Amino acid sequence: MKGFINIEYPESLANTLRLSGKDFESEMKTSSLVKLFELGKVSSGVAAKVLGLSRIEFLELLANYKVTVLGQYDLDDLHEDIANA
Repeated sequence: MKGFINIEYPESLANTLRLSGKDFESEMKTSSLVKLFELGKVSSGVAAKVLGLSRIEFLELLANYKVTVLGQYDLDDLHEDIANA
């Protein structure tokens, strides 16, 4: 089963980004999934599947949005992992 989201936006928004309507819709979908991944709401696998990408392609895409592949893994987590190693 598929769900659909309709978002109303002024054409000027897509024009500001110099994107066609279809490209703007794609950008909105991609950036939404990147943000949901960044917030820890969806896994990279789920986001990749929704976008029709491999997981590796999605992880590579994150760099375009300046999002780490580690998600919400922060410096404290790293120190804890090092201490437990």
